[in-house]
Amino acid sequence: DNELNLPNLAAAYSSILRSLGEDPGRQGLIKTPWRAATAMQFFTKGYQETISDVLNDAIFDEDHDEMVIVKDIDMFSMCEHHLVPFVGKVHIGYLPNKQVLGI
Repeated sequence: DNELNLPNLAAAYSSILRSLGEDPGRQGLIKTPWRAATAMQFFTKGYQETISDVLNDAIFDEDHDEMVIVKDIDMFSMCEHHLVPFVGKVHIGYLPNKQVLGI
């Protein structure tokens, strides 16, 4: 369970703050390790999800063969080289095979 990793992640962020010369116990940083750990879990939650979790029964039978285009889908991820989040929009086009995805 990903929630079980939260204390370990928070401890790691405390260590990072100490390595930077900060005091994780000072007033402005007391909850920062937990906030950072929670944010990291959010930005990497895709590693814990299955395709069924993501689709959530959103596949529908449809009998047409024209291209389906879905624009401006919000997305977020984590740069694996810098561990910095990034956000954007994606556009998807596909030819249905008797089914469409209700995104």
